[in-house]
Amino acid sequence: MRPFHWTGICFLIVIALLLWLAATGILSYWWLLLPVLIYVHLLVLGAIYIRWNFYLTAFHNGAHNKKIALTFDDGPAAQTAPILAILKAENVKAAFFCIGKNMAAQPAILQQITAGGHLIGNHSYDHGFNFDWKSSRAMVAEIQKTNALAEEITGKKIKLFRPPYGVTNPNLAKAIKRTGMTSIGWSLRSFDTKAKSEAQLLNRLLSPLKGGDVILLHDTMPVTAAVLTSFIQEARKRGFIFAPLDEVLAIKPYA
Repeated sequence: MRPFHWTGICFLIVIALLLWLAATGILSYWWLLLPVLIYVHLLVLGAIYIRWNFYLTAFHNGAHNKKIALTFDDGPAAQTAPILAILKAENVKAAFFCIGKNMAAQPAILQQITAGGHLIGNHSYDHGFNFDWKSSRAMVAEIQKTNALAEEITGKKIKLFRPPYGVTNPNLAKAIKRTGMTSIGWSLRSFDTKAKSEAQLLNRLLSPLKGGDVILLHDTMPVTAAVLTSFIQEARKRGFIFAPLDEVLAIKPYA
């Protein structure tokens, strides 16, 4: 069972105990509010922090001392081609978690990603703000639609899925199981979508960097493309080795 299930069981046990204590007059019924608040808080945090593996199991980092993996979300986008050029120049293979509608809009870029030896993963079809509120059936439909499009354009049968915003819940857990996907998280979040300067982003990437890291970046951001060469070169100076995501995590990227 997942932590989500154990939390629910513990919550019910505590509620039952408090109800008994309240019924016997030992405690006030107001005490029931405390476990309810804690339970709701845990559910929310479990959804937000994919690394907790609260609702489903996701891969976040490898066990290597020096190998690290680059991943890019939300493309194909305006910065994908410049990023691909940098990766080629630096001889680095990355993973791109693509949005289905962006694949449809820029199939040539998607083909360029795979032609360069990079991995592609599923990042939903629309990446809508309401994805997390959808039924498991609707989530399955988005995942399958994106997979079908990727296979049509590249011939690749995608197995890797990264949830929009990294948010998980029971419906997504069901959808992942039904589609046979592998959920991918990260261990180093760059916050490049909020970076105020190149120096700030570079520091966010280099300061906490450790072996086995799966690094979350976005190929929608000019600042990401701007610091990528410097990051790769400095990380290598520190002894890190850039490896494909499937190698770092020891997983299969395609069916």
